[in-house]
Amino acid sequence: MTERPPMDQTLMYIANLMAERSTCQRAHVGAVIALEGRIITTGFNGAPAGLSHCNHDDSFVPPCMNAVHAETNAIAFAAKHGLPTNGATIFTTHSPCVPCAQLIINAGIIRVVASQLYRVPAGWTLLQEAGIATERWDI
Repeated sequence: MTERPPMDQTLMYIANLMAERSTCQRAHVGAVIALEGRIITTGFNGAPAGLSHCNHDDSFVPPCMNAVHAETNAIAFAAKHGLPTNGATIFTTHSPCVPCAQLIINAGIIRVVASQLYRVPAGWTLLQEAGIATERWDI
């Protein structure tokens, strides 16, 4: 087994910490975008800024239509503040869904590292088809 770079381990650890900030009861997802080992931005899933937190009935948890995904929040923050994502790596607690994968591709991110695979693998497959380096591992 190849030893992972220490900074990659640190960045994945931070993605897991960001997941703890999630305001969606359904899933806790965190993301970190880094360029050359330096953090550009972070994100976690939850309601858009200024809106009420997600609230799901415990007896039935349908797909959340209110939460913005962690990867999208991280990329949006970078765009809002003029931070480059081209050539960056995104570390995320869950592999991206298709819309997040599409956004990652168009943001110029070249590598995705995920702790666990999302239940629908289509986003992961899309990243691979686009030539994005994908890597799965836990901290």
